[in-house]
Parts: sequence; C-alpha cells; structure tokens
Amino acid sequence: PIAVGVAGKLGVSYKPYVFAVMVAASASFMTPIGYQTNMMVWGPGGYKFTDFTKIGAPLSIIYMVCSCLLIPVFWPFADGPMVPVG
Repeated sequence: PIAVGVAGKLGVSYKPYVFAVMVAASASFMTPIGYQTNMMVWGPGGYKFTDFTKIGAPLSIIYMVCSCLLIPVFWPFADGPMVPVG
C-alpha cells in the first residue's frame, strides 16, 4: 500500500515500486535465519553466522545495484496505468 500510494502521489506507474518491494522482500542473503534453506544448511554444513554475512553482504549490494538499474528498464515509471490520487 505504501509503494502504490507513493506512486500515486508522484503521478507515475506503480509497477516499478511494486517490483522493487517484491525484489527487496526476497533479498535475504545476509543471515542464516533469512530463509528456510539457509537454516537447513547452517548446522549440518558447519557454517558460522558470520559466514553468511561475509558472502551475503556483497551479494546483497550486487542484488540492490542490479535491481535499481534494471527495474526501471523493464517497468518504466512513465509506462502503464497510473494510480489515481484520492
């Protein structure tokens, strides 16, 4: 609701905002408790909590940069239905 409201106030398409929220919600690379498969390999794999942070932090930064660059390409701000401001 917040992303769609922001798009409506700015008078642009809601699609890039919605996809940004969806991408951000699936970016859980920095901790073993971020996703169930991380929890499944944490103990049996002998990993430490910091192992996930060492790999997850750079991966999260790459994921964020790629998302910021590619979301407007595939879902432009000026394309598609605009949300009515009410």
